[in-house]
Amino acid sequence: MQFEYQTKGTCSRTILFEIEDRKVKNVQYIGGCNGNLKGIGALVEGMDIDEVISRLEGTTCGPKNTSCPDQLAKALKEAKKNI
Repeated sequence: MQFEYQTKGTCSRTILFEIEDRKVKNVQYIGGCNGNLKGIGALVEGMDIDEVISRLEGTTCGPKNTSCPDQLAKALKEAKKNI
């Protein structure tokens, strides 16, 4: 199942991803730090949705109270409501 999440408080604007059998697939960020965000996508590829959330939730970026990884955790929590 494909999802699109509009981020809040980060340089990235949108996260596109899929969930298949509770596994995270094809994470793509629109905007933000291209190399770092590709790296996050590669690292979480194939991981269980709850594992990704537990590892990334609460990550901050500088003085911000969120980050692109934290926003992915929020996106996955939202997506869980629809799977």
